[in-house]
Parts: sequence; structure tokens; C-alpha cells
Amino acid sequence: MDIKLPQINTELPGPKAREIIEKDAQYVSPSYTRPYPLVIRRGFGAIIEDVDGNYFLDFNAGVAVCNTGHAHPKIVEAIARQAAEFIHLASADYYYPHLVQLAEKLQQVTPGDFPKRVHFGNSGAEAIEGALKVARYATRRDKFIAFYGGFHGRTLGALSLTCSKTTQRRGFGRQLLDVTHVPYPNPLRYPYKTDGEDVGRACIRFIEEVVFKTAVPPEEVAAIVVEPIQGEGGYIVPPRSFFEGLNHLRQKYGILIIADEVQSGMGRTGRMWACEHFDFVPDIMTIAKGIASGLPLGITIARADLMEWHVGAHASTFGGNPVAIAAAMATFELLENGLIENARLMGERLKRGLEQVAERHADCIAEVRGLGLMIGVEIVRDRQTLAP
Repeated sequence: MDIKLPQINTELPGPKAREIIEKDAQYVSPSYTRPYPLVIRRGFGAIIEDVDGNYFLDFNAGVAVCNTGHAHPKIVEAIARQAAEFIHLASADYYYPHLVQLAEKLQQVTPGDFPKRVHFGNSGAEAIEGALKVARYATRRDKFIAFYGGFHGRTLGALSLTCSKTTQRRGFGRQLLDVTHVPYPNPLRYPYKTDGEDVGRACIRFIEEVVFKTAVPPEEVAAIVVEPIQGEGGYIVPPRSFFEGLNHLRQKYGILIIADEVQSGMGRTGRMWACEHFDFVPDIMTIAKGIASGLPLGITIARADLMEWHVGAHASTFGGNPVAIAAAMATFELLENGLIENARLMGERLKRGLEQVAERHADCIAEVRGLGLMIGVEIVRDRQTLAP
């Protein structure tokens, strides 16, 4: 469809959009952020059309979900074909081949050449909840370490890890889990003086020499939960030394590493997983968002020896829905047949262009950072103080 973008035919929001927004305010939970008064009618590729016939380019990708674009024909075909056969049969109670097909695929494409097992849920938050339960069950430890700026979901367990915005915690009282937060190794804004030390090493040293000696016995820590590239925290790319340090903590203290690839995974960074850029292999990994091109699916994948829990320990009525899995299998096929490489190439091109913009506006652009098409631009009021 040949459309010059943006194509705005009404005032924004238009009359139909205003009507829906007014009804939404009456009937729908007010907890949704909704920063833009955009009411969508349909999407195709990278284009979305609102209910008033205005067209926009979707730089949001459905909040990092539509990695194959909106309504890709192969995804739509896979969904329709499976929906015509059967839509639901609870995976907690019955067998069907779709679970095995996707679990086998994930065994092949996720980091680590060792046996793994997969638990199926419906979202990133559910995937994190599963990962936390696996870690506690396998280690018989109950403490966790996570990072300031991290986002891992807003269910009560996941919210104990999330440390992105106070509004996500306000009003909910004491957090459910015993989590200690530490600064993420942000090369631009690491909060502690490093005397020239690499921030990745400085972060690990802080955990080992400060946290473990003053606040948290390392033998009580079940896992460190980390985004390989921090998403909501600002698309922050840590140095390779950080992952080398995580390996050190894992080997020395028996602490598991949970990699949250919910936002950074599924080809967005120009590799299937962000971990691959650092040759890092986690013990447990969580996947959601882009895995099913818009259908709800959350994955907790772990070393097989860790996911040795008893029957009935964890399950989900809708987890592993066959229609969502059909979309996921089609998504992997599309990613592996050109879309990941395209993300790498287009990401390099976009980053070069943004860096040229940054050179022209060095007074207010502190940094252009990212991998593939997971790119952030940090805009500041003062380049010297980095005041946001």
C-alpha cells in the first residue's frame, strides 16, 4: 500500500477517537499510561491507521512486540490455519504436539549446548514468575539481586524486581520477595567513582565487596536477574566485562543467572538473543513480547537439571496456547530467513545517521547507543552535567 507518511486527515485525536477515549475513561482501568491519544483501527507492516483514517509510522513496534511487523501475511496464515483446527486445550491437563515443537525449537536456538526444559505462560511477567520459582525451587535459597532501572513486569513477584519508576510500586505496600537492587553498569551514568575502572567490573566488585559483605549473604542468593540490554531503563548496553563478572559470581557462589530477554530477544538486536553479543549463557532465560508477533505467549526456559520440580508445582491454563505457538513457529521462520540480518544492517545504518545528528547537536545529545534496532538516544539539558 503506497502511503506518504504521516498522513493526517483530521485534527488529533479525531472525532471517532475522542468518542472512544471518553468511553474508555468511563469503563476501563485508569492504570494504563496511554501517553498518546491514538486509537488504532488496523496495522500492516510498520504502518498503523487510526479510527479516523489517519496513518502513522509505528516506531514503537507494538511496544517491542511486532518484530515481524503488523499483520504479516505468514503470521496471519499460521494463526488462521491453527484456529480452524482447534483454539484451546489446556496444556496443564492434556498433550498436544505444538508444545513439543516449540520446546524443541527453543532448545536449538537459545544459548547453551545442554539439555533444557520449557515452561509456557502468557506474558513476560508470567515468564519471570516462572523463572523466580525455578530458581527458588532448585537452589532452596530465597534472595535475589536485580538492578536499578530494570523492568521485569508488574505482577507482585515480578514487581519486587522491577525498579524503573516509583509509580509502578506506589500504593502496593511491602514487596513480595527479598530483592536487593544494585546500579546497572551504565557506562554513561555509573553512580560510583570507578577511578578509571571498567564499569562492568566496578558493578561486580560492588556486589561482591559491598552487598555480599554488608547486606546479603551470598550463600542465600538464589539468582541474579538481569536484562542483557536494559530496556525501560534506557536501552543501556553494558560492557562485556559485566558478563564475565556474572560468570565469576555464578561459579564462586553457586548463584544462578536469569537473563530477561523479553524485550531484547527475538532478533531485535541483530542477533536472536542479546546474550549472544557477549557470548553469555544464562542458567534460566525468559522470552515473551516478540516471540509470537503479537499473540500472548511467555516462555521460561532453564537448564533441565534446574526444572526438576514435582508434578503440579507450576502451570497455566492458557500457557502454550496452540494458536500462539503457531504464530511463534512462523515468527522464528521469518526471523531466520532475513529479518534478523535486516535488523543488524538497518540498525547500523540508523545508528550512523543518529550519530551524525548527535555531532551536530553535541550540546544536548549525550549518547547514541544500542545494538541492531534496539537503539536509544539520550538527550540532556547540559552536556557537562548530564542533567536530563
